[in-house]
Parts: sequence; C-alpha cells; structure tokens
Amino acid sequence: MGKSSQATDGLRSIPALLQRNASQFAHRPAYREKEFGIWQSWTWAETEKEIEALALGLLNLGVNEGDFIAIAGRNRPHFYWSMVAAQSVGAVPVPVYQDAASDEMAYVLEHCGARFAIVEDQEQVDKIIDIQDKLHQFEHMIYVDPRGLRKYDHHKLHQYAHVQEQGRAAREEFIDDLKARREKLEYSSICVMLYTSGTTGKPKGVVLSNRNIIEASKSSAEFDHLRKEDEVLAYLPMAWVGDYIFSIGQAYWCAFCVNCPESADTMQTDLREIGPTYYFAPPRVFETQLTNVMIRMEDASRLKQRMFRYFMEHARRVGPAILDGKKVSGWDRFKYWLGDLCVYGPLKDTMGFGRVRVGYTAGEAIGPEIFDFYRSLGINLKQLYGQTEASVFITVQPDGEVRSDTVGVPAPGV
Repeated sequence: MGKSSQATDGLRSIPALLQRNASQFAHRPAYREKEFGIWQSWTWAETEKEIEALALGLLNLGVNEGDFIAIAGRNRPHFYWSMVAAQSVGAVPVPVYQDAASDEMAYVLEHCGARFAIVEDQEQVDKIIDIQDKLHQFEHMIYVDPRGLRKYDHHKLHQYAHVQEQGRAAREEFIDDLKARREKLEYSSICVMLYTSGTTGKPKGVVLSNRNIIEASKSSAEFDHLRKEDEVLAYLPMAWVGDYIFSIGQAYWCAFCVNCPESADTMQTDLREIGPTYYFAPPRVFETQLTNVMIRMEDASRLKQRMFRYFMEHARRVGPAILDGKKVSGWDRFKYWLGDLCVYGPLKDTMGFGRVRVGYTAGEAIGPEIFDFYRSLGINLKQLYGQTEASVFITVQPDGEVRSDTVGVPAPGV
C-alpha cells in the first residue's frame, strides 16, 4: 500500500483528481454529448466550473456532509457532474437504474435514506412523486430537462440550470465551505454507493471508498496503458459499477474524454463518429454486431462475398498471432496487410471499432467463435471478471496472453 499511497499523494478523492485535471489538462476535452444531432464539448477547465456551480447550488439547498443523493438518468455529462458535485460537498452519490420501476426506486431511495435526487426528466420526476410518501427522509428533487414540468409545484422541485445559477450567485457566501468540505475528503471517505442487482433477494448497497475506486482505476489503467488521449463511449447504465470505473474512476485518473451518445437509438451512429480507443460491451452487443455483418454480406455482390470469405479465412489463421506479436511469415503478414486494406479496416470502421486499442467484454461467457472473430480483425478484445464489491477488477487478461476460454489472471492488487 505504501508505494501506491505515495504515488497518489494529494490525489485522494475524485474531486482532487478533478482539480488536478482542470489545472494540468485545462484545455483537453473532458466530456462530449450529442444533442439534436450536434456534438457539444466541455474541457476539463469548463467541467470544473460546471461541477463547482452545482456543488455551490447544493450547499445553497442545504446538503449536509453524509447526505445521500440519488441520481437517475441516461448517460449525460450532467449526471457525471452531479456525482462529483455530491462528493465535493461531502455527500454520497447513489446512481439508480433509470429504467427501474417505481417500487424498485422506492426500495433504493428509502434504503439509503436519500434526502435529494437529481433526475433527468418528467418521467423520473413522476416516478419519485408517486413514491414520495414511502420516503421518510426525502426533501428536494432537481431535474435536468424542464419539458412538461412547468405546472408542477416547485417548492421542492428545482431545475438543474437554476440550481447552478443560484450556486454561482452565492459563490462568495459558500466557496469557503465548499473548499473546506473538499479538502476534508480522504482515501477512506465514501466515494459512491452502488446497488448490486440482488441475485439473492433485494439489491444490496455496496459502499466504495475513494481508495477502492482510485486504486482500482490506477492499477487497471497502468495494466492496459490507458492515457489522456483515449476516448470512451459512455452508454452502459450509470448505476452499474463498470460504467462508474470507466467513466468516472479511470476517466478522472487518466484525464481522458467521456463521450455520451444522444440516445440508445443513435448509439451505433455515435459509436462510428467517435471511434473510441477504449471500449467495453457485454457479449450480446458483440454478437449483434457480428450478426449484422453476416446479414449484410448475404446481400453483397458475389465478388465481395468471395473476397470477404478468402480474407476472413486468412485472418482467423494468423490474425490473433499478429495481434499478440507472435512470429508470422512475411508472406502471411503481407496477405494480412492486404486483407486489412480491403476487408478488415473498412469492416472495423463500419462497426465503429477502427480505433479501438483496448476492448473488453464481461458479464457472461462470450462464444469462442465470436471472440476469435474480433481478435482476428486485429481488435484487442479481452475478457475480465469483476464484482461491484471489488470496484470491478478481479481477473483480467494481459496483452499477448488472451484466450477465449479463460478470464485471465488476478488483477493487480487482488
């Protein structure tokens, strides 16, 4: 532990990593979001200002240290900012599955004793209003999208942008409090509370400290050589530990950019436009992609089909060996290069995987032929096994030691 504590000295919380990124990587992109078909972007310096305004607004609303703040919505910068703003004021963010039914939401909010909730839109607001009488500590709700909410009672209901405006207006009054709370955060402070899927009954609240999240993010980032130039697509549920590690833990440790798609329907287009370098998907996503490729090949011309079969056969034979840096004859390498020019490259670009340096799949077993198909194209797809309680990483596959029938070796520090 000694060595890692020194390495992360002074960076003992997610808000501390934010401060570092805002000063050292001020002009690098931190977040992108597609809205109305246009990508909007925020640098680390802008992100820090957005989070500070929200944190000041939360102080203005009366958030105390140790309060629990539920967060429900799709992957949007606003909700990632909400989690870090909550941490900045010494509160605990509790991301909730956005598609949870009212009674599932009621269980989580009552179980953690949430006093506040930050939600996306009218649908989420209505869900919480429906269950409000079951929630004994609940006080205020903040919403991002104001559509349809004009006629609601706004005594305890606040628009996200207004909370930020009030925070900016009250900066003089609250900035010292905010700094004091932020500086109090330690490695042992609670970073997040995540509810597991509850395979044996009700979901369990897993409390993870800054140490859990930062050490897991740091060691996994070193393991896979992640860097600030990386791009990740944030589309998995925000209440899931994997998204928390990729889109908050590793993103803040490495200072790479988190890209949020417009919606589930535009996900495929957004994936192609961003071309992430670091990508995670459950096996069924990779299965669907492969099925789509095969269906498209059925409709292709006879010449294209023959070329596809010929080069794919070659890729299956030598692709994984080339990817792992093993010995392959010059002729086989040349033929693979040609295949990359005519088939593999265009195919990867179509799927949005043209730039993937590190790809992961987990959650269930992936079919060996599906796994090998992607690796034969030169995509560094690997498997991991993880748990919420372990901040994801339990076993991982080192580069050059990837097999379809294993989940690798113990992750660093396990």
